[in-house]
Amino acid sequence: MASNMKAVAFFTNKGGVGKTTLVCNLAAFLSKKRGKKVLIVDADPQGNATQYMFDDSVIEEVYEKKTAYTIYSMARPLSQGKGFSSDSTFRKSPTFDVDVLLGDPRLALIEDTLAADWNSSGVRGLRTTFMFRHFLSHCKDYDYVFFDMGPSLGSINRSVLIGCDYFVLPLSIDIFSIRATENISTWLKEWKRRLELQISSISDIEEVEISDMQFRLQLLGYVNQQYTAKRDASGERRAVKAYEKIMSAIPDAIQKGIINDHQKISENIEYRIGSIPNLHSLVPMSQSSRKPIFSLKSSDGIVGAHFMKVEESNTIFEGIANRFIENIGELNDYVA
Repeated sequence: MASNMKAVAFFTNKGGVGKTTLVCNLAAFLSKKRGKKVLIVDADPQGNATQYMFDDSVIEEVYEKKTAYTIYSMARPLSQGKGFSSDSTFRKSPTFDVDVLLGDPRLALIEDTLAADWNSSGVRGLRTTFMFRHFLSHCKDYDYVFFDMGPSLGSINRSVLIGCDYFVLPLSIDIFSIRATENISTWLKEWKRRLELQISSISDIEEVEISDMQFRLQLLGYVNQQYTAKRDASGERRAVKAYEKIMSAIPDAIQKGIINDHQKISENIEYRIGSIPNLHSLVPMSQSSRKPIFSLKSSDGIVGAHFMKVEESNTIFEGIANRFIENIGELNDYVA
């Protein structure tokens, strides 16, 4: 994998946190406003990112005609024992200005195969485990490859996380998201242990056809989402009191649950990448128009006070993009 391309999984073990909205809008901001070349891999069998970024004609190709090249097209040959796929066809989202490996509900069909391979020893088990690491070796022309994922700790997500450099935690402000960080930490430790055992048991490691089998996943940061905010006396937006207590507990939970156990470096890193308060009607408007939130116009239904909200969303994603780039630089410099 090229050292300048970074693969980032957006993952938490809890649904309904606004993860897909974060992935697609951050990717669009980095492409449109920072000139970065971004690929989104829709690795969630629900295919929400694909439905968000493309019009009905593309969705029809995926769901009804089944003629589009999707993540299932990429994964299926390996699941059938035919080796790694040599093909990769991406679609450009004209409104989000990013390339996409389309999602596909049929991806769920190979979950059991990947799980069985993980529990078996030998070359096949490692090949499927490193399926996405192999895929990423063909994505060297991108600055970033983002993975939108479902909330499970199943075999598809395990393969994604093992393949990536970093992961971002999107967190809704509730106790369940805090508990989810504990689950993730426990499973990461177990996956790393099992992976090291599998690798050590292979006598002819070259048969796996993966040159880099290092487990290098690190936390890039977290984003607080879906809370109610109001402006204080200084004009700064702050979470209302109902959310403040839980929000204040998040840094400590992440420090104890993930940073202490998994990070190679913790100093000089601000792990809170940003905060996205409830954007209310802007989100369904963005979904209906299939445009980034910060790109919404009057033709998309924006009226009155909504214009200020769109401007605020631009400021929010600008801050997240800046911190995202800064953290990658800090962590990459340390590892290098």
